[in-house]
Amino acid sequence: MINTFRLLLVMLLVTSCNSTDKKNNNADYSANTTNNTLDPQLKDSYERGKAVYNDLCITCHMSNGEGAPKAFPPLAQSDYLKNNQEASIKGVKKGISGKIVVNGITYNSVMTPLGLSDEEVADVMNYINNSWGNNYGKMITAEDVIKVIKN
Repeated sequence: MINTFRLLLVMLLVTSCNSTDKKNNNADYSANTTNNTLDPQLKDSYERGKAVYNDLCITCHMSNGEGAPKAFPPLAQSDYLKNNQEASIKGVKKGISGKIVVNGITYNSVMTPLGLSDEEVADVMNYINNSWGNNYGKMITAEDVIKVIKN
């Protein structure tokens, strides 16, 4: 019974993420290339974060960071990400549930904790903070993650 429920949940996620009813955006964030101006330390973290993202996050937030309409919020050009870095770090580390508003749209879904280390959280945050047109400032370190989680 539980296995059947899990299979149905996976099928629902796959079909919702592959919807043909996509909105037409003027901006194209599909070319997700590393910003050549990143300093070497940030670039290394970015590359590690890209691997984490491609393993765990891409299913819901998509390769272009645009998410899935009405289900999973976008990370590309996300006002929530930009204005709520600490909440975003906590969400990546501990999961998140309940309503959040991203770019004027309310999302009410669940992101379960992914079991990431503090360094993996920092790396994936550095990746999403510097991808798809995002450029949100300073590099996040594992120490920053620890401080945010303690508060």
